[in-house]
Amino acid sequence: MTLTRIDIDLTEQQLRKTLVADASRGLFASAKVLPPKYFYDQQGSELFERITLLPEYYPTRLERRILSQRADQIVATAPRFTSLVELGSGSSSKTPLLLDAMQRLSTNVNYVPVDVSLHALAGAVGDLREAYPLLPIHGVVRDFEQPLDTLPQHGDRLLALLGSTIGNLDPEGRAMFLNNVAAALAPGESLLLGVDLVKDRRRLVEAYDDATGTTRLFNLNMLNVLNRLLEADFEPARFDHVALWNEEHSWIEMRLQARQAMKVRLGLLGTTVAFEEGEQIRTEISTKFDRTTLEREFDNAGFALAGWWAESEGTGQSDAGGDYAVVLGVRS
Repeated sequence: MTLTRIDIDLTEQQLRKTLVADASRGLFASAKVLPPKYFYDQQGSELFERITLLPEYYPTRLERRILSQRADQIVATAPRFTSLVELGSGSSSKTPLLLDAMQRLSTNVNYVPVDVSLHALAGAVGDLREAYPLLPIHGVVRDFEQPLDTLPQHGDRLLALLGSTIGNLDPEGRAMFLNNVAAALAPGESLLLGVDLVKDRRRLVEAYDDATGTTRLFNLNMLNVLNRLLEADFEPARFDHVALWNEEHSWIEMRLQARQAMKVRLGLLGTTVAFEEGEQIRTEISTKFDRTTLEREFDNAGFALAGWWAESEGTGQSDAGGDYAVVLGVRS
């Protein structure tokens, strides 16, 4: 392969077509809902990078701490690899921790970042090219919730989905994703997940409703994305950011709540959508896991739980519990 390549499997036109379908279903449902992938235009990606630095938002720093301290052990637990395939790669800011550990075990390593945002992907590939001038990088712009069997194959794969991104999927969506991964991987190839764990609800809510209002801006920016892709006329100032804990489903929900009754034009759909005062759009869920749940979901999809590395804020590593975990499953 050439040293640097980016394939665009998801164009803005295709993203717009998908959004039309999602909006047609979600904005006219009895409980309005949209998927979180529409957060990530250029502005949304930049806001999320700011969120990862906030004191309230512990997942990124705990995941980084685990990878900094345990990457060699994590990589050594994978039965075999020649490429790191990272889904939802974003800025790839934690990727060097894995790449360095992989390169300490093997000189024949490739990197395949996969992200819905071309802007984020191109920026990450540029930064990594400077740090790793000889590393083969094959980036792909695509939605990782689609079947994964056509992803680039450069030898045996260690497939990673970090940042607790899997928590954005409901149980049905997680089962579909894990089955898609299992179908794409050969026996002995591995899946590495970052997962947020159940803990005090106050800490969970504060991580999604920070004191500076950065998460609020991130959530409201989805309306700007809708305006651009749907030719809509949402006014973000007429919506409030809401974060709440759903005990029944063990997840945080982010919502946008209408401050007043209104109608919003959806130009590309040729219609309008009505909001009552206080009506909400659910824009994200973030599931919080325990080991038993994740092990069961792995087993159902054909993965054996091979490694669990957990970290607690301020108290050090705690493999028995912890606030956040990095988990390795091996395809059976």
